Amino acid sequence: MTTRLAPSRIAPGLLLCLAVTGGAFALQQIEEALFDRAWLEALVLAILLGTAVRSVWTPHDRWFPGISFSARFLLEAAVVLLGVSVSAATILAAGPWMLLGIAGVVVVAIGASFLIGRLLRLPVRMALLVACGNSICGNSAIAAVAPVIGADGDDVAASIGFTAVLGVAVVLGLPLLGIALHLDGLQYGALAGLTVYAVPQVLAAAAPLGTAAVQMGTLVKLVRVLMLGPVCLLLSLVAPRLREETDESAPHVTAGERPAPGRPALHQLVPWFIIGFLVLVGVRSLGLVPHVLIAPAGTVATFLTVVSMAALGLGVDVRTVASAGGRVTAAVVLSLLVLGAISLTLIQVLAIV
Repeated sequence: MTTRLAPSRIAPGLLLCLAVTGGAFALQQIEEALFDRAWLEALVLAILLGTAVRSVWTPHDRWFPGISFSARFLLEAAVVLLGVSVSAATILAAGPWMLLGIAGVVVVAIGASFLIGRLLRLPVRMALLVACGNSICGNSAIAAVAPVIGADGDDVAASIGFTAVLGVAVVLGLPLLGIALHLDGLQYGALAGLTVYAVPQVLAAAAPLGTAAVQMGTLVKLVRVLMLGPVCLLLSLVAPRLREETDESAPHVTAGERPAPGRPALHQLVPWFIIGFLVLVGVRSLGLVPHVLIAPAGTVATFLTVVSMAALGLGVDVRTVASAGGRVTAAVVLSLLVLGAISLTLIQVLAIV
């Protein structure tokens, strides 16, 4: 369970994230003034600014609680608020084949990623962490799977480091791929939801292609995250011998604490923000949300997401990739490429339009 932090401990890092966020919005306004449009929106600029700051300055320990709070809680709160803008009709419109397809992508991607890791001679635990992190939801999946398989701190730290670095790279590069492939909003949203690591990162990746992309991406991603529970339960049954080693804390700003070895807690299998999102979807679908609140809720969600993206950038240490080794780098990158290929295949098979 995450320890409650006093506001005085959160304040320094939170203020730093807000400063980066202010810089991102200022740069967006400068773009709009110069070019009549923002080629890079505040969501992306916040990541870039945060990463730039972290590249030239390593924050002192007193900054970490606020950065972690912003990267985790604020982004989760943003996802909950998104439920106000999505109705049950939107979810049902996806259809059973789409839901089954998402589950199939996760299963195939985990198997393929694990095979790649083993072919590159990664240890079993490391290969499983890379496979689950890439295929489900990045840091959250790694943190949930680690105690199930008894992964040690070094494996978890390396996996989370790669997730942070490549997560930013995917958010920045995926819109260019979507444009190059001439994907429409729904198609691109599905691709973002199937490939991007974290739910809020899906918002950042999908935003350049419009509201339809954001809504589809969020829906697909949430269904993908729900696969974490069944995967953890299956691993706890088929890999009991992997849970013998003791656990260690992961030295990463945004990683948070990991539970002791054993089966993950219920809140890890079904994160609170997914429940909150679904509750608000239900409330919106029943017509209990005043129409005048829908736009403000979206504005607040966007702002919180930008703050969390600033925190994400501040938590990225690009040196992690250089220190982790070539085999791990190859395994993560190849797994991500395989996931992208599988996702594009599903989009074509289902003819999402």
